[in-house]
Amino acid sequence: MRLSRQSLSTETHPERRWIRVNSPSAGPKTKLSNSNLLFIIAAVIFVLMYLFAIISFPRSFLQFQTFFDLFNLNAPLIIMTLGLCVVMIVGGIDISIGSVCGLVTMACAVFLESDAGSIPGALLIALAIGIAFGLLQGFLIAYLEIQPFIITLSGLFLAKGLLTSLHKDPINVSMPAFVALRDAKIMIPWLGTQNRLGVFIPCEIKPGVIIVIVLVALIAAFMKWSRVGRNVYAVGGNEQSAMMLGINVKGTKFFAYIICGLTAGIAGFVYIMTTGAGNVGNAAGFEIKAIASAIIGGTLLNGGVGNPLGAPIGTLTLLIINELIRAAGIQSNFQAIISGLLLYLFIVLQSVIMSLRGSKFKLALPLRLLPSRRQSGEKK
Repeated sequence: MRLSRQSLSTETHPERRWIRVNSPSAGPKTKLSNSNLLFIIAAVIFVLMYLFAIISFPRSFLQFQTFFDLFNLNAPLIIMTLGLCVVMIVGGIDISIGSVCGLVTMACAVFLESDAGSIPGALLIALAIGIAFGLLQGFLIAYLEIQPFIITLSGLFLAKGLLTSLHKDPINVSMPAFVALRDAKIMIPWLGTQNRLGVFIPCEIKPGVIIVIVLVALIAAFMKWSRVGRNVYAVGGNEQSAMMLGINVKGTKFFAYIICGLTAGIAGFVYIMTTGAGNVGNAAGFEIKAIASAIIGGTLLNGGVGNPLGAPIGTLTLLIINELIRAAGIQSNFQAIISGLLLYLFIVLQSVIMSLRGSKFKLALPLRLLPSRRQSGEKK
C-alpha cells in the first residue's frame, strides 16, 4: 500500500485515542487549506482593526504615511517574525531571536565605529552571527533531540551575555556612509497627503521596508513551491508520517532553525540601520512580540499550519492594537493585560476553527469519559 501526504495516522494510548492529519491541508486539494484559511482570517481581522482605528482616530490613521510608518519603524520585528513562522510550522520554537538581534546590533555598531568599519563588513557580521546561532541551536534540537525551549532559552542567555560583554554603553554610529544609509528614504510619488498650505507631501519608506518585502516574497515562495518548504509542513504536521514518506525529518528541522537564525541576523542589521545605534536594550522582548505576531498571523504553535505571508499581517495587527490602547489613554500596565487577553482570544479562535475542520486539534478525551455503544443505544 502506497502512502500519500494526505494519509491519516491513528495514535493510540491506553486511555486516549485521537487522529492526526499529516498535511497542512485538512481536506482534499480543492478545499481551502488550514494555512490559507487562518491567513485569510488574519487578513480580515487586520483590515477590520485598521478600519476601526481610522474611525476612532481619523487624523492619524487616515494618512497614508501612518500606515507606511508601521513598516518603517517595525521592519526588524516583521523580519524576525517571518523566520519564527518557519520554525513554528516545523513544530518548534525559538525564544532567543530577540537577544540574537540585539547582539547583532551591538556587534555591528562596534565594527562600524572601528578603523576597519564598512557597511558590507557589518552585513557579513550580522549574517554570520545569525547563522551561527541557527546552526548551533538547530543541531542540538534536530540531531540531539533536545527540547527547543531549553536550547533556545540557553541561546537567549548566551546572546545576552555576549551583548553585555561587547559594550555596556550605547554606541551611536557616526560613520558618514552609514548615517546616509540610516537617513535614506524612498519616495512614493503617487501616494501622499496635503499639508495645511496645500502642498503635496509624498509618502516615504526606508530601505528596511524593501528588505522586508523581498524576504517575505522569497520565503513565502520557497515554503509554497519548493520541496524543502513542503517538507517543513509535513514534519510539523506529523513527524512519523513524514519519516515514513522518506522525508529527512532531522535535516528539515535543522534547516528551519538556520532560516530563523538568518532572519534574526538580518533583523539586527535592519534594526541598527533604522536606529543608527547599538544598545544593550535593543530588541528586548522582541521574541515575545514575534511569537504573538506569528500566532495572530495564523501560525499554530503545534506546527504544520501557517503562512509566511501572515508574518507582516500579524505584526501590524499587534502594533495597531497597541496603538489603539495607547491612543485611548489606557495606562501602560493595563496595555500588557489587554494584549495578553486578546492573544488568548486569537489562540482559542484558532483552536475552535481547527476543531470544526476536523484537524489534529480534535479533543482527546479519556475513553472512560466517552459513552459506550451500549449506552448510546439505550439513549436512542
